[in-house]
Amino acid sequence: MTLAFLIYAYFPYGGQQRDFLRVALACAARGHKVVVYTMKWEGPVPEALEITLLKVKAFRNHMRYERFATQVQKRLRESPVDAVIGFNRMPGLDVYFAADPCFAERALKERAFYYRFTPRYRHFLRFEQAVFGPQSHTDALLLSPLQRQQFAHHYPQSVARLHDIPPGIGRDRQAPENAAEVRAAFRAEHGLDAGHLAVLQVGSGFVVKGVDRSLRAIASLPPAVRTRVRYFLVGQDKPDRFQRLAARLGIAPQCVFLSGRDDVPRFLLGSDLLLHPAYSESAGYTLLEAVVAGLPVLTTDTCGYAFHVLQAGAGEVCESPFRQDDLNARLLRMLTSAERALWQRSGIDYGHREDLYSMPESVAAMIERFATRQHQQQEAT
Repeated sequence: MTLAFLIYAYFPYGGQQRDFLRVALACAARGHKVVVYTMKWEGPVPEALEITLLKVKAFRNHMRYERFATQVQKRLRESPVDAVIGFNRMPGLDVYFAADPCFAERALKERAFYYRFTPRYRHFLRFEQAVFGPQSHTDALLLSPLQRQQFAHHYPQSVARLHDIPPGIGRDRQAPENAAEVRAAFRAEHGLDAGHLAVLQVGSGFVVKGVDRSLRAIASLPPAVRTRVRYFLVGQDKPDRFQRLAARLGIAPQCVFLSGRDDVPRFLLGSDLLLHPAYSESAGYTLLEAVVAGLPVLTTDTCGYAFHVLQAGAGEVCESPFRQDDLNARLLRMLTSAERALWQRSGIDYGHREDLYSMPESVAAMIERFATRQHQQQEAT
């Protein structure tokens, strides 16, 4: 089959982008032709994919997305394909990979009332309705029970088209046999001695990942604990405003801001805690990666994969509504708790017994099934 994959922008270190690439390559490995339409591509281009860059200009992002969708539809009319798979919500999709949270839910819970009168709101709601609304036939692939709950609430008529998929973290995130050696080398490289507490946060998009919450929690620690903390932030975004916040809170010397990178497994093994108090997160692969690496996790229940942390017994989850003092107290407790070894062993064991790795292959098979069903229905009519 010929499959069209749509994504607004690709860069190497985003969770959505990583899922997109792994699924596209899995489809190509099964013998399908994969054509990608995007506005921006950063990093190497795999030989298995045919990339089409569309030049779209506009003053606002939502206007760019609108024009991108229009251009894609024109291209697909000129060069039809067997199935259209979107990693962003837009009209005309056969399959939507739900890499983002429910927009209607976020607009209701996280935005002021006047936001609903803006062009941006109208655009994103209309594009979400094009996927989940009553007139749509799009099959949606969901990463977590939290997504299912939210989409089913706002779009009850879409329930039959919602499909759960397994996680897809890389097996290289599991703790290797030489984990202790990797940990020692990492800590020596970053000047961490036995008394230091390395707190790690990983993720692109620092605002939604709750970096401000993390910095305030670290600043709240008693001096005897706070002075031992080194905070590492790894991700693709502009750190300036958070560096200024760290300076205002008096913890700037203890904070290391790093761009996206390929050696995240070393950080998982070398750190003492993963801190991820995101405002909203469809899944949160970094949570699972930390769990299977044996790194205790402190997160929020607004992350789709937070339930894995509890299921594994590998850390703690802040309940909604979020309270900064709750995060502060949990951070102090986890950094000083004797339960670290238990959280570590429980996470590693969970990674060995659960299917946390098969997403790309599972999704490729589902895409084939949906496309075949669609062709059969077209032939029947």
